[in-house]
Amino acid sequence: MYKVMLVDDDYPVLELLSEAVDWEALGLTLYGKHENGLAAWEHAQLDSPDIVVTDIGMPKMDGLELAARIKQLNPSVRIAILSCHSEFQYAQQAMRMNVQDYLLKDQLDPGDLVKLLGKFKEGLEGELLLRQEQLQMKHLFDETRELRKEKHFRNFIQQPLISAAQWQRDFAAYGLLGAGEHCLPVIGYIDDYDTIKNRFDSEQTLHFAISNVMEEVSGTLDLHTVHIGYSIRQSLLLFGYKPSLKTNVHDQIQSGLRTVQRTLAQVLKIRMAFLIGRGCDSLETLKPALGNLIAANEQRFYLAEGEIAKWQPERLIEKGLFAYYDQAGAEIREALIARDEAKIVTIAGNWEEAVRKARYPSEEVKDWVLKLLIDLRLKLHGLLYTTSSTSAETLHKEIVHFDSQWGLFQWLKSHLRSYAAAREEGATASKRREVSEAYKFISLNLSRRITLEELASHLHMNPSYFSRFFKKETGQTFIEYVTGKKIERAKELLDQTNHSVHEICEMLGYDNQSYFIKTFKAQAGVTPTEYRG
Repeated sequence: MYKVMLVDDDYPVLELLSEAVDWEALGLTLYGKHENGLAAWEHAQLDSPDIVVTDIGMPKMDGLELAARIKQLNPSVRIAILSCHSEFQYAQQAMRMNVQDYLLKDQLDPGDLVKLLGKFKEGLEGELLLRQEQLQMKHLFDETRELRKEKHFRNFIQQPLISAAQWQRDFAAYGLLGAGEHCLPVIGYIDDYDTIKNRFDSEQTLHFAISNVMEEVSGTLDLHTVHIGYSIRQSLLLFGYKPSLKTNVHDQIQSGLRTVQRTLAQVLKIRMAFLIGRGCDSLETLKPALGNLIAANEQRFYLAEGEIAKWQPERLIEKGLFAYYDQAGAEIREALIARDEAKIVTIAGNWEEAVRKARYPSEEVKDWVLKLLIDLRLKLHGLLYTTSSTSAETLHKEIVHFDSQWGLFQWLKSHLRSYAAAREEGATASKRREVSEAYKFISLNLSRRITLEELASHLHMNPSYFSRFFKKETGQTFIEYVTGKKIERAKELLDQTNHSVHEICEMLGYDNQSYFIKTFKAQAGVTPTEYRG
């Protein structure tokens, strides 16, 4: 609703106007009545009105000065001057300030004010619609421009370099590879992509959100930077520079990439890892350098979360991970049978580190992890109370999307924790299958905010009924159980990782760090920092 402010030092007039108008019927709200211009101005600075109806002659600040000040604050505001004065100079002065109407008190019919307010509202709605259309057109133009740029660079990378002169002109238009200039390419990868994309309406929305942030931050970096959203998961950054013995371009680029990381984390809560390519002095050397970055799937697989590394030629790695399959399966199975969740996570972490050091082929690692989970389901089926939600087909669909070892093993640990939760809760005979399914859903989604309504929908149950059912079966409310599991996970992260309290807070889906610390202390008796200390 549009906000209306009435200003008049004649209190009976102020009351008459406020009571004579059915504000709600007009789609308006009366949010301020003031008896002098200064009080109205102080209020307007805190919350700018959309419509102002004001007297001229008032103490402390007259209506014309008030109108001028509010116009500077909000140029689209609608203003009507209400006065006993009929002198032509007042009308002239009001019109020069683009005051929309000038009404005389002694001739005013409240119906005229209602009509005027209706006209003001129509004008405001028209302007709002126009602004929305303009923003939509700008958005479409920006999207089209980005799509053209992305297609242009994909063609450069994927197609033969036939017309070098034309490509040289095209790159010059982007401010790259001018006389005496070099270009250093970098590729960025979104960490934990499958989780992040769920926060956006579509993958395309996420893609353009990242492009917009990249474009903004690129203009603030020390080196000339061009961003290309190469794919939904990958971004390219081209840094233009002139070689110099006085400056270390790699240091500058690393600093710039850290700025990009901070900005993406602050604005979109997205983490990105980077591979830095090699400096190129021509199109002929840039083209294969970009191709190498695009094809660096194995090196990307072993990038840690948020890591910035230099591209290296890919080296062939012998297979051999399955030689340790039986050992890993036995260790995890024993821990599951013992219902020791902390030990399970520790074992998975040890194998993660062993795989990272040996750098086995990424496809072999995925096959190894997938077989491990499927075999555990089959061998411990009766103990885990597993259902179709974690079928082999579902696991296979999920695992194919992982492009990093870090994300893959986070996923593995998440499933193992859900198995442990199902094993632990399944040991109590009174637990119903719906409760076991709820435990697993919660365990798999501790990294984000989980609502009772969402979980009830997942189980095809009424939220109110599910709330009562969960409390009856478990002895805890839904919130109590989720909070307890999140704090248990926070303790693991504090014990086993170097993540900061802020990072752990975000990893567990808390938006407010103060609230997280307060909750942790209520559960553990100490703050996260004290617990780690």
